[in-house]
Amino acid sequence: MTVEEYLIYVVMPIICLSLAFIFIRFLKGPQVVDRVVALDLLITVGVGFIGLFSIITSNAIFLDVAMILALIAFLSTVAFSYYIYRRKNDD
Repeated sequence: MTVEEYLIYVVMPIICLSLAFIFIRFLKGPQVVDRVVALDLLITVGVGFIGLFSIITSNAIFLDVAMILALIAFLSTVAFSYYIYRRKNDD
């Protein structure tokens, strides 16, 4: 089994299954904080999926997209934690 076959037949289904479970948690989350954490994890696993796809197709242009997506995810998480911090101080 080559590395490409291992990535396609083993790693890719595991990532897709984890994306499905995270999406269920995102839809089912009882509180907003749970949904934000699930969304952050969804984007993180999506960055991993894009990186894996870039390796399989031998096309490095996808890594630029993954890097931008990771930056947006980081900034949105920081913004949400600042919102929670400000909301807690206002009470």
